[in-house]
Amino acid sequence: MIGKYAAKLDDKNRLFVPAKLRDELGGDFYVTLGVNCGHRCLTVYKSADWQTLSDNYNALPISQKGAATSLIFMNAAQCEPDKQFRFTLTQFLLEYAGIQKEVMIVGRAGQAEIWDSEEFAAFEAENLTPEKLLASLEAIGL
Repeated sequence: MIGKYAAKLDDKNRLFVPAKLRDELGGDFYVTLGVNCGHRCLTVYKSADWQTLSDNYNALPISQKGAATSLIFMNAAQCEPDKQFRFTLTQFLLEYAGIQKEVMIVGRAGQAEIWDSEEFAAFEAENLTPEKLLASLEAIGL
């Protein structure tokens, strides 16, 4: 998934799925807690990727099933867009990410992220430097 898409929450805490992400996300997907460079956001997983994540978690010994990992699952929401391609976010997820009304939905390789617009602008300003971009490109082998 790639790109960034501005969106607004409606009065029922629903977001519209951007057209370019509809096919990639499929008929249902999962939204849970996320973090990127110390900023809170929400992470969106395709159903198949969520299943892989769940299988990996279930394969862990009890001693490695930490509280933080459990929080990812216990606060997740399974989302099924309606006919207008809108989906609902829980109040907890909105509060966790500090989402008010204006959001930015961004592609991040195999996942997407949902950000409060102001928080995303701060993240982007902080990380959109030649040094940080170079470090990121080197980290992925470019």
